[in-house]
Amino acid sequence: MKEYMTIAQARAGLKKKEFSSFELTKYYLNKIEELADLNAFITVDQERALTCAKQADSKIASGEDGILLGIPIAVKDLFCTRGVRTTAGSKILSEFVPEYESTVTQNMLNDGAVFIGKTNMDEFAMGSANITSFFGPCFLRYRRKTDPSIRLVPGGSSGGSATAVASDLCIAAVGSDTGGSVRQPAAFSGLVGIKPTYGVCSRWGMIAFASSLDQAGPLTKTVEDAAIMLQSIAGYDEKDSTSANIKIPNYSKSVGESVRGMKIGLVKEYADGLSQETIDLLGRARQWLVEAGCETVELSLKTTPYTLPAYYIIAPAEASSNLARYDGVRYTRRSEQYTDLDSLYIETRTEGFGEEVKRRILTGTYVLSAGYYDAYYRRALKIQKMIKDDFKNNAFSKVDLLLVPTTPGTSFGIEESSKMTPVEMYLNDVFTVTANIAGLPGISVPAGLSQDGLPMGVQLIGPKFREAKIFRVASVIEQSAGFEKLREGIIIA
Repeated sequence: MKEYMTIAQARAGLKKKEFSSFELTKYYLNKIEELADLNAFITVDQERALTCAKQADSKIASGEDGILLGIPIAVKDLFCTRGVRTTAGSKILSEFVPEYESTVTQNMLNDGAVFIGKTNMDEFAMGSANITSFFGPCFLRYRRKTDPSIRLVPGGSSGGSATAVASDLCIAAVGSDTGGSVRQPAAFSGLVGIKPTYGVCSRWGMIAFASSLDQAGPLTKTVEDAAIMLQSIAGYDEKDSTSANIKIPNYSKSVGESVRGMKIGLVKEYADGLSQETIDLLGRARQWLVEAGCETVELSLKTTPYTLPAYYIIAPAEASSNLARYDGVRYTRRSEQYTDLDSLYIETRTEGFGEEVKRRILTGTYVLSAGYYDAYYRRALKIQKMIKDDFKNNAFSKVDLLLVPTTPGTSFGIEESSKMTPVEMYLNDVFTVTANIAGLPGISVPAGLSQDGLPMGVQLIGPKFREAKIFRVASVIEQSAGFEKLREGIIIA
């Protein structure tokens, strides 16, 4: 079986009968078992996966088609999957088995996908390193050249999905992005990760962190695969009141199209405090786009410094509200150490939630409380509107897309993460939260390696519902970077 196969390659191989979906699925199941120490998966249902693969083979044999037919896909463990445990990486949901299917996963099933397992994640998607999971941290296979002994994080919160794809334990995966949880792991892992416009993908059946910010998004090996995956998971859903009732274009047709004449914005404020490596990376990406016929324009977004503070008020506020439902009464794990209703709530939530989740619940409850609502939450909402207006009036009235960093640096070690303060950890999201706050689409594309031999990504942010345009420009960066060749220089454990 060919290593590091893409969706496009697997579809071609299945069509030509070079291998079957059953053989492909078995191959990845064996690799998951072989590399179990990466802790990429929380739940793997081999029997169900192989049964689905056999069904896909029957459909292929009878001439049926589907853009994901027979393709082994990993699913972040906050998408409810009927009959398969869905934990959101939390102890409080460690025994939860949904009786319904999320719209995003149902869309993939309708297109013939074979779900190979549920991936590890930061608890309730709250984290930037996949270290807050009740099921333990997740690891990258990559190593630093200077110290190969250090085990590196894949980023978060979709770290398990990133590790699964980067380690070739599946062909592609779906994650979620509330403040960068698809794009940041993509950058750390040398993958393509896109967060679509808010409302392009349904949130129904997706365990909520911050409802006004959450969006599903794919993690893939190529831009073309990201377009194929987004084609599958996107679409209007009447069960989600925030779902955008728009026509979904054929994203794959945009990949490889000319970008000549497009204007790409470079944001002055995003350059503050960047490492020389990241500055050089952006410079190379800029040059590639100029050579492809783009014009680059320097501009200023004055609201940039306020984005991260606003995010860490709005997101915890919504989290405190969303997580109030987990009280041990209905479907969550229940503490045995209670004497009355109040102690049931207290003990269940104390035992069931991890430290980071508790921190964000407390923060959110505080900013929503009487006396502080106006000072914090209402003010953050006003800043959010200013940020949206800034993008609309000062960016996308002048340029087609923005070229910005994805992350401040490369992947860091598990031990190093334990020494970071919460604020230092939150700063990993400084370049990604803007797209969530403004409801805009953003993609991270692998563009080079650091001096230590670790992947580095650049990010493109576009106007609402302009994912097709993003795929056009992203494919230029992908081809120019030649990351497939660069990957040979990464140290793999």
